[in-house]
This record gives sequence, structure tokens and C-alpha cells, in this order.
Amino acid sequence: MASPATTPVAGPATGPRSPKGKETRRRRLTAAAFLLPSLVLLGALVVHPIGYSLYRSFFDRSGEEFVGAGNYGEILRDDTIRTALGNTAIWVVLAPVTATALGLLFAVLTERVRWGTAFKLIVFMPMAISMLAAGIIFRLVYDADPDRGVANAVWVGVHDTFAESSAFPKARPGRDSPLLPADGGAYVTRDPVRAGVPALLPLVGIAPEALPEGTATAKAAAPGPGKVTGTAWQDFTRGGGGTTNTVDPTESALSGLRVEAVKDGRVVDSARTRADGTFTLSAAADGALLRLPASNFREAYGGVEWLGPTLVTPAVIGAYVWMWAGFAMVLIGAGLAAVPRELLEAARVDGASEWQVLRRITVPLLAPVLAVVLVTLVINVMKVFDLVFVIAPGAVQDDANVLALQLYRTSFGTDADPGLGSAIAVLLLVLVAPVMAYNIRRMRREARR
Repeated sequence: MASPATTPVAGPATGPRSPKGKETRRRRLTAAAFLLPSLVLLGALVVHPIGYSLYRSFFDRSGEEFVGAGNYGEILRDDTIRTALGNTAIWVVLAPVTATALGLLFAVLTERVRWGTAFKLIVFMPMAISMLAAGIIFRLVYDADPDRGVANAVWVGVHDTFAESSAFPKARPGRDSPLLPADGGAYVTRDPVRAGVPALLPLVGIAPEALPEGTATAKAAAPGPGKVTGTAWQDFTRGGGGTTNTVDPTESALSGLRVEAVKDGRVVDSARTRADGTFTLSAAADGALLRLPASNFREAYGGVEWLGPTLVTPAVIGAYVWMWAGFAMVLIGAGLAAVPRELLEAARVDGASEWQVLRRITVPLLAPVLAVVLVTLVINVMKVFDLVFVIAPGAVQDDANVLALQLYRTSFGTDADPGLGSAIAVLLLVLVAPVMAYNIRRMRREARR
């Protein structure tokens, strides 16, 4: 007997004309409508410029002749671009690590003090300043004149504390002077001096306006029994006149000079000239040569040439760290707040020092946050432009050059080459891409946890 035919059970309608299919299609169209403006902007502002830059990098300056990889070969041959590559590498190594280390230090040290919030506010304040304004500020900070540049004012102050410069750096013996040049910039008398006979130490070469304020008139030293006396003065009379190698009434004293009595190459006595230029030595100086040491004529210390060819890149990196250390501190401080306190306290109870707690517990627990800060700063320094352009003087801009600045100079400078500039832009993109890929992979890994 034949079995009755099995009637299929109708399932829910899922075809394109079913209510559920229409709803799905409607949602997709709605999503596409909302995404379309963003996709258009993304294509116009990101995808198209990247594609056009890649295309343009294969053509010459005029854009008419195809040169293939010629522009990329020029990058390796051009000394200026190679310098920019080297400086960019220095930036990538030094700036993010220094800013992150300072941020970690500030975050850890201010965590346990009452005024930590105020300190963090002060450190973070430079983030509110534009790169242009920061560049102008540090151009003044690094000014070579200690009267204007804060960095050199501090440096010169510290230097002069241990090695004070002379008030008479350009003083020298005049014609027919009883003084002769000696080794190392010192001056010695032609003949030995005798007790009871005043010695004369005339010097010239000091502009009257360069004399220290309050300089007194020179006075001829009186003979002293059993002692060597003398006078050091500026042998120059304003308006002319006066007698050479003679203390004239209107000539200026040179006070504070060190005078040494030397016998057989050994200093047997020394003194400093008084306000009127006179000095007195003991009987041990009888028969000795008088020497004015080179320290009396040391040039005034002018400080460090922060914006010279050697230090300009570290100086600009210092300005960058000043701005971004606060950013690193805030992010690391947020991560530090999430670190379990019981782990830190347990380590201290077990006898760990604060350094061991920081190195073995705090830093490993903060590793994800430190990675975020480092990657963000690396991407940021790869495109740094404003600080270098503003701080570095034109004469040393080639020494401070970085890829982003070279891209601007090549593309828009007086001898613009859009093809080579596009090649530099593509190179910069290639260098940033691995860091971006790492950052995306890390973010996806964090999202899966």
C-alpha cells in the first residue's frame, strides 16, 4: 500500500520579498546612507591624497616625464635628505622614551604627596600651548645672549660660580712696557723686582666704557721697607697726553688683579691689587719676577651654543619633551590608579625597596599603558615639523632637518620639486605604517580580553 505523500512544513519567510528580508535590506540601506558621507570624506581627504602622492612620486618635477623609482633613488643620494632621515631616527629613539620616562617618574612621585595634583597641572599646562607658540618660547630660551636666553643665563651663572671670568679680558701690555707675554696668556716683568722699589704693571687695550662700574683712579705705590710694592693700572689718558709707563693723575686703576712673585718657576708670594691698583708683597718676593696669571684676562664665558650645529637637535627635542611629558604623565597616572594596592603593599612587607617595587611590579603592570604612550609619541614625532621649523635658525636648519620639514621644503620651497616631495611623503607613510599596524593589533588584542 502506498504511503501518503509527506507534506513539507513551511518555515519562516526569509526570501527577498519576505517581511524579514525587507527589514534587513532597509537596515543596510540606512547604514549605508549614514556611512556614505564619512566614506566620501575619507576617500577625498585620505585615500585620494595617498594614491595621488604615490602616483606623483613616479614623475619628474614638471609631472610630465615618468622617472620610475628615480625620486626614491634621489632620497638616498641627497645629503640633506639623509640628514633628515638620521635626525628622524634620533627623534624616534630619544623623544618618546624621554617623555615616557619623565611621565612615569612624575606619575609615581606625585601619587603620594598632597600637592601632587597641583604639580600635575603645572606639568600638563604646556599641552595647552601650540607647537608654534612653544617654538617661539624656546627660541628665546635658547638665545645665545645670557641676558635674554634663560638656558644660557643659568649655565653661565653656574659656570661663573666655579670659574669666574675676569673684568679685564682684553688687557695687554703696551709698547715699551716692562711686561712681556708668557706661556698660557700670562704676562711677566722683564726684570726681577726689588724690595723698596715700586713695580710698575701698566696695561692697555681696555675700552673706558668696559671698565667695571666704580673704578677708581690709579695711585702710585709708595715704597715699603722690606716689601715689594707696585701698581697695576690702565696706561691710557682720555683725550691724549700722559706719559707712557707712568701713573698719571687721571688714569684708571685695575683692581682685583692677581699678582704672583715667581722664583725658579715657583710662586713664592701673591697678592691682589686694591681699588687704587696698588699691591704689596712680602720680602720673599725680593728678586723675583712678577707674573700676572692668565686667569686675570680670561674671556667672559658666553655659555653654550644651544642652537649651533651640534646641539640644535637635542635642544629641539628638549622643547618637545617639555610639551609632551605632561601627556605621558596623565595617561600613566590613570593606569597607575588601577594598579592593585595590595600587590605593592605585599612587596613592601616582604622587604622590597621602592626601586624594586617600581621595576618588578609597577612597570610590568603598567606595560600596556606604557606601550600606548610610546606608540602614540612615536607616531607623533615622525611628523614633527613646527618646532624644528621655528626653533632652528636658518643657518643650521639643515643640521636640525627632519623628514616632515624636508617634505615641506622640497614640495613648497624656492626650488620646489613635487615629484621628490611626493616620494618623501610616501617614505614617511611607509615608516609610520608598521607602528600603526602594531597599534591596531594591540588594540584588537585588548578588545578581545
